[in-house]
Amino acid sequence: MSAEYRLVLAAEAEKADTQAVWDGLEGYNLQFAAPAGQQPLYVFARRADGGLAGGLLGGTYWGWLYVEILWLEQAARGAGLGSQILAMAEAEALRRGCRHAHLDTLTFQALGFYQKHGYRVWGQLDDLPPGFTRYFLRKDLA
Repeated sequence: MSAEYRLVLAAEAEKADTQAVWDGLEGYNLQFAAPAGQQPLYVFARRADGGLAGGLLGGTYWGWLYVEILWLEQAARGAGLGSQILAMAEAEALRRGCRHAHLDTLTFQALGFYQKHGYRVWGQLDDLPPGFTRYFLRKDLA
């Protein structure tokens, strides 16, 4: 390693430092691809009392919907609410011009749920977390 550089391992980072890394990558990417057009996408389920029962956290970029998290409290599961949330997110992604969706899930989470909704496994990492598998799924929206 050159004496010009010093590596710093950190458990926390300054916002300016992380933003500079993101900006640097985006600048590099723009040499090859159009701007990603990243937009957050959220769908929340609220109980009659206004409390949060669950939701979907994700976003859209480069014509793809990314589902980062879809969670429902135990009492809200099994009644089709998760399907409605996912459908609402996919409809908004289509409205934004997305053609595909991707996500990942774990063995003990919702693999069957996503497969029931047309997602298919394209990759997996075994033993992540130990004893389980992380699945990577995709779906063509249009």
